[in-house]
Amino acid sequence: MGWSVVRKTGLTFHRPQLSVKGFTLLSPIAGDSSFLLDMGGQIVHRWRYHGVTPQYAQLLPGGNLLMIGIERRFGRPPSDGPIDPPPPLKEHVRRLGGDASIIQEYDWDGNLVWEYKNELIHHDFVRLENSNTMFLEYVDIPPDIARQVKGGFKKPREKLPPLVGDDIVEIDPAGNEVSRLCTWKMLDPKKDRICPLERRWEWTHGNAFDLMPDGKIVFSAREISLVIIIDPLTEEITWRYGQPDLAHQHDVSVLRNGNIQIFDNGMHSQRLPSSRVLEINPDTSEIVWKFEMDPPEALYSPLISGAHRLPRDNVLICEGMTGRLLEVTRRGEPAWEWINPFINPRGPGVNMSWLYRAYRYEPDYPGLAGRELNPDNHLELNRAHGLM
Repeated sequence: MGWSVVRKTGLTFHRPQLSVKGFTLLSPIAGDSSFLLDMGGQIVHRWRYHGVTPQYAQLLPGGNLLMIGIERRFGRPPSDGPIDPPPPLKEHVRRLGGDASIIQEYDWDGNLVWEYKNELIHHDFVRLENSNTMFLEYVDIPPDIARQVKGGFKKPREKLPPLVGDDIVEIDPAGNEVSRLCTWKMLDPKKDRICPLERRWEWTHGNAFDLMPDGKIVFSAREISLVIIIDPLTEEITWRYGQPDLAHQHDVSVLRNGNIQIFDNGMHSQRLPSSRVLEINPDTSEIVWKFEMDPPEALYSPLISGAHRLPRDNVLICEGMTGRLLEVTRRGEPAWEWINPFINPRGPGVNMSWLYRAYRYEPDYPGLAGRELNPDNHLELNRAHGLM
């Protein structure tokens, strides 16, 4: 993974006859805004946050924006910083990645209309049709189970914090807990091993989940390179898909045909460093479609990243660590490419152009009805970042 010191940003490629028209939503990590782009790669709308940095956001059908992020009062300790004595869970999760502390809903004009605070939420959320919200929450795994979990590594004489797992939690609009699924209870401590190249800080590192039409939940566990389908009624795993086909994957999603789409990062894989997008039939566990670059290493993001399925089966790929958005057709043809020009400071001497996820909404999407989407309304911002 790398790029030229003079690489072009903004819209770098577009074949209109192949692309799916619409508006692309993105939230540069460590920034203060979410942006909506037109097909020319120009900003047509902006939501600006105060005291919060976004992880990613989704546009709801009613036109509001739902965002998960972290309040700026939380610092991030170095990943190899001192942990003796072991810190409490709410401090330990700051070093795990994907950590958040707040989910907020804004109207089109940027007014805050709802929020939920929880220092242990992370990575992903789903807004349900009944207005409830589901999300991932870090939890301490009971010591008797943690001792049985295999894999991972620790440094000599290191005192590690308690092993961390993931719950899937549902709350109502008032913030009251409605349901909770303990994913770690369903896994096998001996079979579902932590990658030996990862610190023994957490068992699963859940980074994505989605709901299936029958109410089951598909869940991605990065540290064990495993995607599972959970029946919430029986709290049992009904499908497993993992190594050697997956390596620290992200962004699982349920497609219209019932198949599962996965961004397979490829970190610590048995192949050359490269990423790909997979479509899996959960009835047969067969790969029915995949996209990888030629050469494969031309697409690689070992962390974050995702894939959004579009009409006509195009896919909008978010190569997160390079800040590249790439739309491809079912035949693997590139249709649209945009490179993030927003470089944000993540810490002392650390700058990044990372994008966690991106979504594209068609012009007739209900949430865009009646909205003015004109790049001229953001001339200064577009010009400052070379977008026009």
